[in-house]
Amino acid sequence: MEAGAVIEVVHQRGLYLPAHDLWLDPERRRDFAFVSHAHGDHTAGHASVLATKATARLMRERVPGKRSEYTPEFGEVWEVCDGRAVLLPAGHVLGSAQLYFEGEGGSLLYTGDFKLRTGLSAEKCEWRHAETLIMETTFGLPKHRMPPAEQVFAEMVEWCRAALADGVTPVLLGYALGKAQEIICALIAAGLVPMLHHKVWQMTQLYHELRPDFPKGSVRFDAGDPKGKVLVFPPHLAREKVLDRIKKKRTAVVTGWALDKNVTYRYGCDAAFPLSDHADYDELLRYVELVQPKRVLTVHGFAAEFAADLRRRGVEAWALAQENQLELTLPQ
Repeated sequence: MEAGAVIEVVHQRGLYLPAHDLWLDPERRRDFAFVSHAHGDHTAGHASVLATKATARLMRERVPGKRSEYTPEFGEVWEVCDGRAVLLPAGHVLGSAQLYFEGEGGSLLYTGDFKLRTGLSAEKCEWRHAETLIMETTFGLPKHRMPPAEQVFAEMVEWCRAALADGVTPVLLGYALGKAQEIICALIAAGLVPMLHHKVWQMTQLYHELRPDFPKGSVRFDAGDPKGKVLVFPPHLAREKVLDRIKKKRTAVVTGWALDKNVTYRYGCDAAFPLSDHADYDELLRYVELVQPKRVLTVHGFAAEFAADLRRRGVEAWALAQENQLELTLPQ
């Protein structure tokens, strides 16, 4: 390996390593790709995928079609694409993985969506040193600092109990895969009964299959029997006609964007709770410290802003697929 060499990374509606013909979370169908997790914006109908067993299982449910699946265990070394690949837990949703890759150009760590905070329903994030770090930066601004999850869960449960005490049905809105399962774990731990929209129910049944220790106690949505239950729905289905049959209800969205006080107006909700399955600003900075890369490439969210922030801190960092601000050193 030449001194100063790094693995070339190209952004083409997904990340691509040309020297290894390896795609990372591409948007379009590819012959072979690494898929970090099963959210729709990271999956496509690829012919072959490298992913965790949990992600592959979830994809079978969410992405139609046949595909070859290569599913190493976390930490297992796989020879692939003229290099060595290791999957590391990302802490985002169940089965989410980062890709650590070593090739002739050096070492690379691709996070996909990740968070350092330990959740209730996903594997704890791990890391290792790499020369190139590609990281998602959804919450890449200093104002994006999440409160402790325990505090958010406590406030969410208190809000639900207050609604139930008033004879009102509480409705919590969270993504069917990942966020909903965090909500379910918190509700069951508090002695409440989650009643799940069929999309949430479907994903939660897969969690039970993949994680036998996932807490039991949820019931499937029945518009005729919501009394005493906490409804859990995906955000985009909050205005389903079936909910109109429940005359007395209060709705709250569970999202990291609840840091913005106007989020209740955007979602048309009564309340909002700031809980995210992405790393916040402080975690993004901490992750760079942990990995100690020679360079950082940022994607998604506030990629350009966070890369500029890192450069001011003395770290070589550039946003992929965005304009990087031109920085000039002016004479004194």
